[in-house]
Amino acid sequence: MWRIIVLWTVIMGLATSDMVSYEGYKVFTIYPSVDKQLKLLQMSMKQYSSWFWKQPSTLDKEVQVMIPPSQLQTFYEVVHVTNTPLKLEINNVQKLIKNTIPENQSQGFDFQNYHTLEEIYEYLEELAKKYPNKVQVVVGGKTYEGRQIKGVKITNHENSPGIFIEGGIHAREWISPATAMYILHQLLTSTNSKVKFVADYYNWFIFPIFNPDGYAFTFNKTHGDRLWIKSRKPYSPNCIGANLNRNWDFQWNTSGVNNNPCSDIFPGSKAFSEIEMKTMSEYIKSVNDQLYAYIAFHSYGQHLMIPYGYTNAHISNYDHLHNISLKGIEALRQKYNTVYDTGCIGELFTNLPSGISVDYMAGVLNKSVVYLYELRDKHEYGFLLSPEYIIPTGEETLDSLVAMFNELYHLDYAKNN
Repeated sequence: MWRIIVLWTVIMGLATSDMVSYEGYKVFTIYPSVDKQLKLLQMSMKQYSSWFWKQPSTLDKEVQVMIPPSQLQTFYEVVHVTNTPLKLEINNVQKLIKNTIPENQSQGFDFQNYHTLEEIYEYLEELAKKYPNKVQVVVGGKTYEGRQIKGVKITNHENSPGIFIEGGIHAREWISPATAMYILHQLLTSTNSKVKFVADYYNWFIFPIFNPDGYAFTFNKTHGDRLWIKSRKPYSPNCIGANLNRNWDFQWNTSGVNNNPCSDIFPGSKAFSEIEMKTMSEYIKSVNDQLYAYIAFHSYGQHLMIPYGYTNAHISNYDHLHNISLKGIEALRQKYNTVYDTGCIGELFTNLPSGISVDYMAGVLNKSVVYLYELRDKHEYGFLLSPEYIIPTGEETLDSLVAMFNELYHLDYAKNN
């Protein structure tokens, strides 16, 4: 067993050099079926979290790990010695990265490409000019590197219930901001009666990128990293950033984190140690009395989840939220037969992530309608979803939101009349 641990440590240790290129890196799905296999993966995860695309949690639940070409032979030896079932998912990570990065600067905003932070912010400003009576650009927070965290508020009626959409808290999950932007566009332009009802009945607060520094870093062609996840505040010469979705001041640092600053699940030095989340939490608190619901977009895995993350115990209104989410995933499936599951975060992610935004919204700000989406896909692309799936992902996600908020409206109406 110790020989296996040493071999695995060699793999992960040599894989932590700062490399922009992922040429020849492969992603495997591993299926730990016995305790020895699972414990080995979990021990490795504690030290080398950045190479685990899906974390080891329980037996027979898939794990996805990225391995550099120089360590493939040793990796194969480890899985052979431990008799661990595996499947090759991505043959060359860099090839997928090239497919997600646009060759040239876009000539205007579209949904056939992923866009830079500057392009997204410019489009927000364009929408505010186009719809001056409805759309207002809002600066909700600021970043370590001095950027603004911009969003928009769509006001239909002064006292309408507000829906807050969070995107891009994890830098590499590009489909999250893209989906938020697609939904924003549809709320303003769709002629579908069901979409228009939800668009016009609620007010909307949409912040496509909670982590502008990290997002910009994933686009940096000279020294960036397409698979970067964290913020960009230095904690040591070699360890940069904290996981912004482990930094919220509710059950902070209690589970599902790693206090090594180099880890991808480092929660920061204290709750709200990251200026991004401190300032955004202050903005959200300032509009909390206007908010009815909070929705967070992540990738990947195809889950529609309900707080809490830090525990597998159910939130007090879990049954109500679960009934609504069942309608959401059924509506989502209709157009492209995309299958989601739904349930408590702490049950679907048994590593129990703590200090997350949706838990804060439910546990501190007492929002009764809170959901977290893990968007497309399951295996084929992972964090590197091809741009051709931006529109389908946006369409089906909007369908689910429309179904859920139409249902919530009718339930609230029936209760109050």
